[in-house]
Amino acid sequence: MDLAANLRDIQTRLRAACDRVQRDLASVTLLAVSKGQPPERVKAAADLGLTLFGENRIQEGKAKIGLCPSRLRWHLIGHLQSNKCRDAVHFFEMIQSVDSLELAREIDKWAEKSAQRMPVLLEVNVAGEANKSGLSPEQLLARLKEINALPRLEIYGLMTLAPWTPEPEKARPVFRRLRELKTECEQILGAPLTQLSMGMSGDFEVAIEEGATLVRVGTALFGSRPAGASPTGDRPPFGALQS
Repeated sequence: MDLAANLRDIQTRLRAACDRVQRDLASVTLLAVSKGQPPERVKAAADLGLTLFGENRIQEGKAKIGLCPSRLRWHLIGHLQSNKCRDAVHFFEMIQSVDSLELAREIDKWAEKSAQRMPVLLEVNVAGEANKSGLSPEQLLARLKEINALPRLEIYGLMTLAPWTPEPEKARPVFRRLRELKTECEQILGAPLTQLSMGMSGDFEVAIEEGATLVRVGTALFGSRPAGASPTGDRPPFGALQS
């Protein structure tokens, strides 16, 4: 798999999507989803200039991060169990998948013990899919102030996973709704939220057109994951993210 060619193609798609809606290319950050990829592949991607990587699972991230270049930045993008919050706070610079007030409190507890502040995104299950984690839009708005009051958490924005579809345009209403929710959250908080993490390999252009600032791309960059990397192929288990 030619990583350099794949990255050039992704960058072309990114640029074209930004041009269509007159956005500055610098307003969108590419997050390389390295789930199932060995450290050697991560290093090869880093050698091409990528610096931000995302992992779905704590255990895989713990094993991999120390074997990769130290300059890289890491986000946790998969479902986080409360009993793994300590490691999440230690190994990742941002947790994108805060999906409940209870989880937020647990992250806050470990951030306090580590004497640090933890940047987070609140995961929203915009489409209400039963097999995915995330706050409902109603839960998000109802619990936002409580989560924001946690002293060690810094809410940077929102994240969502659109329902899988072979037609990217069908994901547009989900992305548009997340953008609207960001505006509603900003009104409640009286402060701006800078990040919208939405869009993956098959639909990130639509997400950019709807305001995405972080796009999570794995398959389009690395190709299909190595055999055995995911027990369910390209469809993730409950709470995990496609890319």
